[in-house]
Amino acid sequence: MWHNWTGDQTCTPAHRAEPASVDEVAAVVKAAAAREQVVRVVGAGHAFGDNVLTDGTLLSLDRLSGLRDVDTASGLVRVAAGTRLYAVNELLDAHGLALANLGDINVQSAAGAISTATHGTGAAFGNLATFVESLELVTAAGAVVEMSGDDLRAARVSVGALGVVTAYTLRMVRAFRLRERRDRMPLATVLRDFDALADGSDHFEFFAFPYADRAITKQLERTQDPAEPGSERRAWFEEVVLENKVLDLICRTGRRFPSQIPRLNRLITSVASPSEKVNVGHKVFSSPREVRFTESEWAFPREVLPEVLPRILRVAEEHRVNFPIEVRVVAADTASMLSPSYGRATAYVAVHAYRGMPWQEYFADVQAIGAEYAARPHWGKRHALSAAELGERYPEWEAFQEVRRRLDPDGLFANAHVRRIFG
Repeated sequence: MWHNWTGDQTCTPAHRAEPASVDEVAAVVKAAAAREQVVRVVGAGHAFGDNVLTDGTLLSLDRLSGLRDVDTASGLVRVAAGTRLYAVNELLDAHGLALANLGDINVQSAAGAISTATHGTGAAFGNLATFVESLELVTAAGAVVEMSGDDLRAARVSVGALGVVTAYTLRMVRAFRLRERRDRMPLATVLRDFDALADGSDHFEFFAFPYADRAITKQLERTQDPAEPGSERRAWFEEVVLENKVLDLICRTGRRFPSQIPRLNRLITSVASPSEKVNVGHKVFSSPREVRFTESEWAFPREVLPEVLPRILRVAEEHRVNFPIEVRVVAADTASMLSPSYGRATAYVAVHAYRGMPWQEYFADVQAIGAEYAARPHWGKRHALSAAELGERYPEWEAFQEVRRRLDPDGLFANAHVRRIFG
């Protein structure tokens, strides 16, 4: 039996495959087609929805790992699709290169993160798929093709519905360091000054807590300053002890004593204190995630965030939620037909439910708010939208569908999740 990181999505595939080469991937795909089995591709299992569930063939990319080619002059790097992001970062360090932006989790495979439009934060930065210059794909027919033009724009963010991505050419930047400043601010001030905060630093995000009137902010700036002594120890205390051990204890207490959740949430914001550190970029972007939860995340037009977030917080309080809400900003792009930030500057709002806590009605109510603003879901997180509903929110929806019909005419890669979201 396979299960995802959270442990709440499971399946028992008839076949498991871990090909070590592109030719082996093509052979697995052809064999599954001959058996009339649905093929789904799995990376690190960090999708919260039923994205990869199948009773057919589950294909792991773990053995397709590493850098195939590095051109330091152009900044173009060929990365095998199964390479975990933390490994990409470590390999790039040796060449003085880095990804321009990252999310706060670095254990996903490159293909899993890119294909679901995983993102970090930063008003001038797109999601990870915007770094893709080209990609190699094994189609339902077992053909190995290098995607270009509109086919590439469809394949960058495809949720695994077009074929098996085996390699990416990614555009990198020179390695850099980041100065991180964390603070505690009145939520009303954060919402009032949201645009100034979002535009005032390279990377800005904040955490809002149901029942609490203060938010925890995080601002990152590129710097020439050297890494500070103690940065590693301070990061360990903040990210492992406070953000994981303490948060997990508070969440478990709230699950056991729901009436205490308002007090516990206020406690978290009251004990948070300002801090500052400088370190290598990818070590600042990413932090460990030991607390198990499930998540739904919505890409709203950035300008509506100050009116949307208070509504979502009220919903969270109605459902006695004991987990913070995360807000990040992402630049508009048209690099991918299915980019949640397609054509508009975006504010992502991520809502979570601690393991063992009810989430269905909470997430449904947040989704209903999102519908009023044509918010688009993160492709790797929980949502219940159908193809008809999604099609109304993406200007190039039909163009993507045409590519899908051409590359996978018989639905070899279409499990229940893919059929629901694409038809």
